[in-house]
Amino acid sequence: MFSYEYVTEEQLAGFDKYKYSAVDTNPLSVYVMHPFWNSVVKILPTWLAPNLLTFSGFMLLVLNFFMLAYFDYDFYASGAGYTHVPSWVWIAAGLLNFTAYTLDGVDGKQARRTSSSTPLGELFDHGLDSWACIFFVVTVYSIFGRGDAGVSVLTLFFILWVVLFSFILSHWEKYNTGVLFLPWGYDISQVTISVVYIITAIVGVEAWYGPIVLNFQYRDLFSVMILGCAFIVTFPVSLYNVFKAYRSNTLKHHSFYEAMLPFISPVLLFGLCTFWVCTSPYDVIEKHPRILYFLVGTAFSNITCKLIVCQMSNTRCQPLSWLLLPLATGVIFVISGILQDKEYYLLLVLATVMTLAHIHYGVCVVNQLSKHFGIYVFSLKKPNTE
Repeated sequence: MFSYEYVTEEQLAGFDKYKYSAVDTNPLSVYVMHPFWNSVVKILPTWLAPNLLTFSGFMLLVLNFFMLAYFDYDFYASGAGYTHVPSWVWIAAGLLNFTAYTLDGVDGKQARRTSSSTPLGELFDHGLDSWACIFFVVTVYSIFGRGDAGVSVLTLFFILWVVLFSFILSHWEKYNTGVLFLPWGYDISQVTISVVYIITAIVGVEAWYGPIVLNFQYRDLFSVMILGCAFIVTFPVSLYNVFKAYRSNTLKHHSFYEAMLPFISPVLLFGLCTFWVCTSPYDVIEKHPRILYFLVGTAFSNITCKLIVCQMSNTRCQPLSWLLLPLATGVIFVISGILQDKEYYLLLVLATVMTLAHIHYGVCVVNQLSKHFGIYVFSLKKPNTE
């Protein structure tokens, strides 16, 4: 079932020539987190596979997501008059989030420490990161929720898209420049989120209800920080890096169409999902926002993973993802009125299809590359040594 070969021969040849190239200029990362991670990695056993650290960190974020889904499925728990999330849940969320962030920071160091760095490790790391976006964004939303003092589910829908596009932007840069410029927003957001969870456990969600200055509230700060980081820092810096590569004649794709290929599927996904949300007779985003966010994040992660495979193997990005077909078909059913009161079941079916397809893609690619490189995914032992 998991032996399908998604990676082409051309891409496998490209992976054989791949060399890691990244730039990290974030002061928080360079002067605070890297020294911390350097200390942490020294206490890890040398038999521990880096990919196991990566996967463990990802699963902690998934655990956070389902833990908050249990206590706050509809994002109303932070509102006045509702049963609030217990304090220990916020503490657990903060610790799990920071631990996941730490594991994501030390996996590469563990790989270099054990001389086990491979292109598969980088693909595995960034592929899971692309899916992790949905989990930590939706989980932290429960702090503010959708009550009177919170953020509307429609607003978070668009905020989520800003985060997703911010993530794919760095890989679009690498697709065009050959260099991965690590975004500043990631480290800042992870530390901030972890701290906010702990503060919430101490002071309660009520502390976020009031205004900071005049009518500017904490919910507004939540939105402004994400949007400001994206539009003031991430987007301009990404465009500048690509322009700099163009000016120095090191740009890999000189055709505007070829350079912008990675954005076609994400933009179509955004358009289809937005059209569905805005025309839904069932008002799907108001009734089941968590499932809709999960569907969006999973489909986006699948598209991003395929881009990462292309940029690492130095091959052409495919403009269209087949996952857009069932989504487009579902949206047509919705606006045509064929489903009537069965839109909820369509949402469940699409979310299930997207999840199974994405897991199948991920497992098959990892199996194919581990076989190609002659390694195990979660062990440092070599297959030919047994």
